Amino acid sequence: MPRKAPAPSVEVRRTHVATGVGAAKRVAVIGAGAMGLGVAQSLKRAGMNVLGYDVSAEAKQRLVDFGVVSAASAAAAADDADVLVVTVVNAEQTRSALLGPNGAVKTMKRDGVVIVSATIAPDVARALAQEIEAIGPAYLDAPISGGAAKSAAGELIVMASGKPAAFQRARPALEAMAATVYELGAEVGIGSSFKLVNQLLAGVHIAVACEAITFAKRLGLDMETVYKVITSSAGNSWMFENRVPHVLKGDYRPLSAVAIFIKDLGIASDVGRASNFPLPMAGTALQMFLMTAAAGMERDDDASVARLFAQIAGLDLPTAPSES
Repeated sequence: MPRKAPAPSVEVRRTHVATGVGAAKRVAVIGAGAMGLGVAQSLKRAGMNVLGYDVSAEAKQRLVDFGVVSAASAAAAADDADVLVVTVVNAEQTRSALLGPNGAVKTMKRDGVVIVSATIAPDVARALAQEIEAIGPAYLDAPISGGAAKSAAGELIVMASGKPAAFQRARPALEAMAATVYELGAEVGIGSSFKLVNQLLAGVHIAVACEAITFAKRLGLDMETVYKVITSSAGNSWMFENRVPHVLKGDYRPLSAVAIFIKDLGIASDVGRASNFPLPMAGTALQMFLMTAAAGMERDDDASVARLFAQIAGLDLPTAPSES
């Protein structure tokens, strides 16, 4: 059974301008996808000495293009780092990046701080923290939210838990990354639990937004007008406002892939089952993402759920203009 998190005394910090001490910080960012690249940019913009690493050659080049040093391995990126930020996809990648053969923990400062921002199960976060803190560095369970644009602007939301001393040492980096840092308590796992609640809502909202806009198409409505009306009405959500434009443009390049919500809603489902708590809406949304993946769209943008509805209903959605 998952451990019941104590009600935290939440401290909220809303500045994202790094203090003077941040300028001297050496920070490593492992994972340079849509979110990690923005984190690296924000840290560098705040005056920190930033090294990045990603297994993808394309991601490595993006780091270089934005003026961030691309290291040859996670261990090389973290060499003598004060702070290590891990923005990879899942728990397996997180463990490998931190504790694998070329893991970053072995080379960073023993009194440094590991900030883990991937969406992982709370019990996995607790186990990782125990292993890493036994080596030396402190651990912050610090999932992030906000999307690629807010990551690049240093305006993420961070839902974090960990020891007060870890927050203190990591604060310059957190302030550079985020518009708002929620300090949710001293126990690792609380941050990950908050992120699961967020991802449950996000996944359900994406699935139902895709259902709604495709239903509008079935009703013969002008989809652009539907978007305009709904985004100013009570039925709007952040995800409807953010994802439906992908459908209207026929642009399914993956800012957030279908596979991400299969993972995140899968974690929520597992945790719900282990705690004997029903999650019917999350379960239905998970099945929609699974069907979308089975239809060949696993690596496409998560708004591709609309394409699945369109296939089922025999509808034609907008398509992106052909590149010349």
